[in-house]
Amino acid sequence: MENPFSTYASMFSDGCALMNEALAYQVDFGQRMTLFLDTKREQGDNFIEENRKGLPPVLHFDYEVIFNGRDLDDPVNYSLARITPDSDRKIPADARPVVIIDPRAGHGPGIGGFRKESEVGMAMRKDHPVYFMIFTQEPVRGQTLSHVFKAHIEFLKVIRLFHPEAERPAIIGNCQGGWAAALIAADRPDITGPLILNGSPLSYWAGRDTQNPMRYRGGLFGGVWLASLSADLGNGIFDGAQLVSGFEDLNPANSLWNKDYNLWRSVDSERDRYIFFERWWNGFVFMTKEEIQFVVQDLFVGNRLEEGRVEGGSGEIVDLRKLKDPIIVFASKGDNITPPEQALGWIERVWGTVSEIKVRHQVIVYLLHEDIGHLGIFVSKRVILKEHKELIDCVGLAKFLAPGLYEMIIDEEGEVRFEVRDLTQLKGGEGGEGGKDAGPFENVRKASEMIQELYEAILSPLVKPWGNEVMATVIRESSPLRQRLYAVSSMNPVTRMASAWAPYVRDYRMEAPEDNSFRKVEQVLSDSVVSLLNGYRDIRDTASELLFYGMYDNPMAHFILQEALDIPDPPLDVGCEDLKKEPHGEHWISRMVEGGFLQGLMRGLLVLGSVKQVVDKQQLTTMESLLKGQKYLQEMTLPEVKKVVKDQSQLLKVSRELAISTLPELIKSPEDRLTATAIFRASLEGAGDVDPAAKGLLSHLEALLKDRQTL
Repeated sequence: MENPFSTYASMFSDGCALMNEALAYQVDFGQRMTLFLDTKREQGDNFIEENRKGLPPVLHFDYEVIFNGRDLDDPVNYSLARITPDSDRKIPADARPVVIIDPRAGHGPGIGGFRKESEVGMAMRKDHPVYFMIFTQEPVRGQTLSHVFKAHIEFLKVIRLFHPEAERPAIIGNCQGGWAAALIAADRPDITGPLILNGSPLSYWAGRDTQNPMRYRGGLFGGVWLASLSADLGNGIFDGAQLVSGFEDLNPANSLWNKDYNLWRSVDSERDRYIFFERWWNGFVFMTKEEIQFVVQDLFVGNRLEEGRVEGGSGEIVDLRKLKDPIIVFASKGDNITPPEQALGWIERVWGTVSEIKVRHQVIVYLLHEDIGHLGIFVSKRVILKEHKELIDCVGLAKFLAPGLYEMIIDEEGEVRFEVRDLTQLKGGEGGEGGKDAGPFENVRKASEMIQELYEAILSPLVKPWGNEVMATVIRESSPLRQRLYAVSSMNPVTRMASAWAPYVRDYRMEAPEDNSFRKVEQVLSDSVVSLLNGYRDIRDTASELLFYGMYDNPMAHFILQEALDIPDPPLDVGCEDLKKEPHGEHWISRMVEGGFLQGLMRGLLVLGSVKQVVDKQQLTTMESLLKGQKYLQEMTLPEVKKVVKDQSQLLKVSRELAISTLPELIKSPEDRLTATAIFRASLEGAGDVDPAAKGLLSHLEALLKDRQTL
């Protein structure tokens, strides 16, 4: 017979264990709450102090300002900063400078270098001189984005003066900074080098239905007029906190719950990271009315950049087909602010076909991450140490790729290769995969222009008198994003009390284990809150999408706004007109044997590159080291080398067979033939059996160049 007391003993033991868990959780809960409130107090105090200082950059590195944009004829609140290298690091005189442009989308500058493992740190580790375009919290009254672009051009000229022996600076553009980078490089390709565009939405209309709702918001709110109203009420200044609020609204579960819950749940380990990041996230900057109107009307709602309808710093209309140096695009499938369609769709819209990319001697490389979010593209440590490390290397290696479109693949072992791609594999373009056509967005653009004209003519004169500095200050300080920070600062006696207890709690911390039953219940409740907020988000976004297409994708809207569908084609790039003149004439045939070793070498590399489907990073590295020692290249300027590449590419296009068969007439001496063969082999090294056509072509070139006197 079973002992009845054993049952009671087991129940008593379980009850004691549960009571012990409850006591442990109670102590842990109180201690975590104390440390949580102390962390929030520090967050609020930091916000107040950083604003008192004028929002200095959150750069981890020492720097010196070498050019202040306020000294220009059209003054702006931008400056050029030079990052100070470590005392034990020697930067070569011919090292290519790297310039970083941070987004000015509500936050302050510095996210591209806010810690050691960052874009700045990675570029410095590769011995590049690094420059940063920083900006202050307050804009110069009356400044426009055109003035900002002019200032950036002047900054790049200064960098060229500092590095006369180096190639033109590479530009890294983060998010909205990518617009600036693309505009400047297309406007002044003579002073810019390769581009790295990280999460940059150059195709704002693109995206996937049900997945990218942010692109609908401009249409739902009538376009640019609300931004103009906000700036008028702000005494001509637009508050960047409104942009930050829009970003947070995309993911209410994270903004309203997860971010603070994760801090509270792991306050011992999360405190420093939280404080560090929130210092940047809560640094709200301002823009002039002219700047925010350009951003919303021309870039967001208007989507004019990819169409070649935006004016650059030189005063000319910018055509992105004028980009000459390699373009490297980094995007993520987990990015809900700049999805891959918006980061890549402009490539198809601008060039149309891969053949056009090749005709214009352009190299475009894109890298896709599987799951990282928008901010993780710039700040995630694991992304910096893996993807950004290779992106920096790609700046120097991309010039050895044949013109065309490539995807950079980084496998699990860290090996890098470049695979040839077609535009259909980008999954971009108008509307994105699964999306509708551009018609509704064209209607939004036209509606925005009409409403804006009415607003400026009727309402703006009535609103501006109310938008004095007192009213502007009251509106800004009443912002929910600012009020929540004031509420947890030292002005709150509760957080001050928690701050007084925090040192004692840290000394006598008693953390409940993860398997504590009450902590498990806590996590379940948190997951329920997240699910509830995600459900609200999904319902809201679905309703917004249905409302958007109901408003702008119907016969009445198309009829009323049909003028918006009549868009002129972007202007042709006059720089490529010579490619259209007598492409198969005697002029080119007669040039088949014109030149020497350099012409033959480049012709051979181009023809090999044209048949390769995969290029390993090691191939490019080996080619780079072999080419550096060639006196033929050392004696030529970069523009001269580019002209050789352009001419040889055209000769291959005119008659591929004749161009190949005449290689021995260009590479004549045994020494030159051995050198060329070594470089040709290096261009395929590591390819294995991936490119049989390229390996067969290499054998054919070796046979052509084989000098019998060396046997």
